[in-house]
Amino acid sequence: MAEYIQGAQRVLGEVEKAVVGKQDVLEKIMTAILAGGHILIEDIPGTGKTTMALAFSRAMGLDAKRVQFTPDVLPSDLTGFTIYQKETGKFAYQPGAVMCNLLLADEINRTSPKTQSALLEVMEEQQVTVDGVTRRTGDPFIVIATENPAGSAGTQLLPESQLDRFMICVSMGYPTIQEEMEILKRNENGRAPDSVCPVIDADELLAMRREVAEIYVHDRIYHYIAELARATRENEWTELGLSPRGTVALASMSKACAYLRGRAFVVPSDVAEVFPCVASHRIFLNMKAKVGHIQVSELIRQVLEKVEVPALKTRRQ
Repeated sequence: MAEYIQGAQRVLGEVEKAVVGKQDVLEKIMTAILAGGHILIEDIPGTGKTTMALAFSRAMGLDAKRVQFTPDVLPSDLTGFTIYQKETGKFAYQPGAVMCNLLLADEINRTSPKTQSALLEVMEEQQVTVDGVTRRTGDPFIVIATENPAGSAGTQLLPESQLDRFMICVSMGYPTIQEEMEILKRNENGRAPDSVCPVIDADELLAMRREVAEIYVHDRIYHYIAELARATRENEWTELGLSPRGTVALASMSKACAYLRGRAFVVPSDVAEVFPCVASHRIFLNMKAKVGHIQVSELIRQVLEKVEVPALKTRRQ
């Protein structure tokens, strides 16, 4: 297990060549990748969302494709299409952007709902169906999508069903003064992502995912996860709480978090650490919360405080 954990740490080290600071965000994204999930990065323009996604794809040696979403992007641009070839007299499939290992969906909220929904099947099942024929994407398959929540002109909000497909939602935020100075220095001699080198490949990533799946979870931890999910649904501020898919995502993220910490079992702190990024985009507040100016982050904080943390005896490694 130690060999592959070191591989994950090397990936983070390479990504940090392109992204200054933001270690917590980078770890959350690496955790989601190990857990087999997709990532939504929600932030204002220019904070490094695209740079970070490209750095991860390069560091993991994955076949990556990028789609800049605009209103005229069609579903077939993603899934592919069949075209008649006069030379052979047959229809041939032309692969779409999703036929890769890592898809960077840039500004996903700037395209039509029809195009957004074209990602549903591929995100859930790693396959697309075109003209009645189902084709598999690359393995692994990861979607890293970015969106800008600040501007509403020309945007289409992602529906709840698609938001739920993303394992986590994170934000980059502005850099500190020292971090911004470092960004300026690193970009003097070219683009920062160009300095990132591949340190693992797709097979190694799949091996890591298999090890993450074997991480032990005690029944008390499962009960703790279920109680957290119920607390997001049964309170005075929530219209929609954590879905069952979100609960499964929380368990998978907790396993991957324990794996990155070098443990073969999950402890309550793993669950609490990843709970905000798993739950934030799955919780929808009711009118009472909106009138009272309650934020989702405040609800998550209160849920973590109110739900009893299980006591576990850990054994030595």
